Amino acid sequence: MSERPCPVINLDALNPRLITAPPDESPEKYQGAMVAPISPRIGAQKLGYNVTIVPPGKAAFPAHNHYGNEEMFLVLEGEGELRVGAERFPLRTGDVIACPVGGPETAHQIRNTSASTTLRYLAVSTMISPDLYQYPDSGKTGASHHLGRDEHGVPQAIRLRNREADNLGYWEGE
Repeated sequence: MSERPCPVINLDALNPRLITAPPDESPEKYQGAMVAPISPRIGAQKLGYNVTIVPPGKAAFPAHNHYGNEEMFLVLEGEGELRVGAERFPLRTGDVIACPVGGPETAHQIRNTSASTTLRYLAVSTMISPDLYQYPDSGKTGASHHLGRDEHGVPQAIRLRNREADNLGYWEGE
């Protein structure tokens, strides 16, 4: 029987890691963003938590929407901009953000708009698996099924990504 983790952790005890492992193939506008996982350290089972750290002028992730998982963000430090669909909203320390499930009209992205200050936010998500998602700016779609975490706490998953325009017909190749 495994020992239950302590259900409390202070943010200063987190170990941030780059979102993309080297060699970093992410576009320049995303490079340098870090994430500090929390949920595996405190024993969370149905919610995922992390602190996301975004350098000036960058975003951690492309605009995307989920069909399975709802997300919530709390700005801990800095300022930025939230994009939801075609709308944009200024962000500052203390702001709470809701990102419910839905189509491209709910696609969201948080960008650090500062030229010199880091943006830090707490991200909370339901952990429904499998999840379906879209990236409206690039026309990509995806699905993932989470398999747990490796020995370093890094999420492991089966992921599929494609472009909507490249989907195969149901009977193709049969």
